[in-house]
Amino acid sequence: METLAIVLLAFFAAGWFVLAGADIGTGMLTPWLGRSDRERRLVLASFAPFFLGNEVWLVATVGVLVGCFPALEGDLLSGQFPVLVALLTGWIVRDAGLWSRGRGPGPRWRAACDGAVTCGSWAVALSWGWLLAALLTGRPHDPATGPTGVLTALAVAALFSAHGLGFAALRLTGLPYERARRLVGHAGRPWQPLALTAVLMGMLPLWAGTALPLAERAAAPGTLGLLVPALLCVTPLLVGVQAWIWHTFRHRVTRPSYL
Repeated sequence: METLAIVLLAFFAAGWFVLAGADIGTGMLTPWLGRSDRERRLVLASFAPFFLGNEVWLVATVGVLVGCFPALEGDLLSGQFPVLVALLTGWIVRDAGLWSRGRGPGPRWRAACDGAVTCGSWAVALSWGWLLAALLTGRPHDPATGPTGVLTALAVAALFSAHGLGFAALRLTGLPYERARRLVGHAGRPWQPLALTAVLMGMLPLWAGTALPLAERAAAPGTLGLLVPALLCVTPLLVGVQAWIWHTFRHRVTRPSYL
């Protein structure tokens, strides 16, 4: 059961980085991809159908961590509290900008919401880099400090943005697409840059997990015996819904619709 719990934690965490990393990376680059109000609406519409479904993977990751690895969750909550606050703040600010953009009057309101999406996305990406810098040391109770923490946060944020560029090149049309494609490059098939960054994004939590004492911090066998079978039953449903969403919204965005 411990092995299955570790596999589920790795699956949900890698899934979140691959899926949600695309909309976070695109949000980070919204001011550059979209120069006008209409273009920014187009950029936001490219990932608006996905972001709520993608966030379910993070909720599932936290659920597995709390239920199956409570001791490790306690170390993270106490040792990485400033990082988690920054991460949650960025998450809330970004989602508030997405939900509020079409509900307020005037261009200033929309510009402020666009800024919230961009700043919140950067905060989430940098916070994850900061958190991963600590996890890779194998000491989740000590926050990362010094040049190592800064460089890791910047590198992870750069990977988020590259992943978002690959996603944008597959979803956008018009001038925003041309800007994304200019950086992605025209060599190879359009999906190849996104596939490459998806592999790298998925490897981040797996790499961090190898440095953590997961087996030693697992819950009691009785608890795992109840939680793991339930998670195994729910996982196919989550994957099926995610596949349906991506299939339904597989076409490029041609107009600035918004959810």
